Amino acid sequence: MNSKPPESWSIDPQVRGLRVELSPTRSLVLPFEHFIYSELEVGDDEDFLKLAFATHEVVLKGGQLRRVEAAVQRLELALVAVVPEIYKPIAGGTQPFIKEILVMSPTSPGKAEQEAQGAKRDLS
Repeated sequence: MNSKPPESWSIDPQVRGLRVELSPTRSLVLPFEHFIYSELEVGDDEDFLKLAFATHEVVLKGGQLRRVEAAVQRLELALVAVVPEIYKPIAGGTQPFIKEILVMSPTSPGKAEQEAQGAKRDLS
C-alpha cells in the first residue's frame, strides 16, 4: 500500500495549459495563451495564489505556494488539485499543498460568488 500523499500540483515543461481538478469527476483546462498574470500573498497561516486567465480566475489557498507560482512563471504548471482531507500538511514542511481552489468567471460580473466553483478540504 502506498502511504505517500497525492500531489496537489505537478509540472511539465511541455504543457500548454493548466488542468484544474475541481472534483474527481470535474476538471477545467485553461490554455496558457490566455494567461494574464498571477498574484501571490504569503500569510502566516495560509497562502493565496490568484491566477488570472482571459476567461477565468483561479484562486488557490494553501501553504508553500511560492513554488507553484514559480512553475506558473515558467509556464510549466500542469495540474492543481485539492489534497484529500485525510492528508494533512507537515508543520514547517516545504512541499506545497492546496486545500481549496476557487474558480470564477469574470465574464459574469456580479455573479462571481454565486458562480464560484470550488474544491475544498477541511484542515481541522
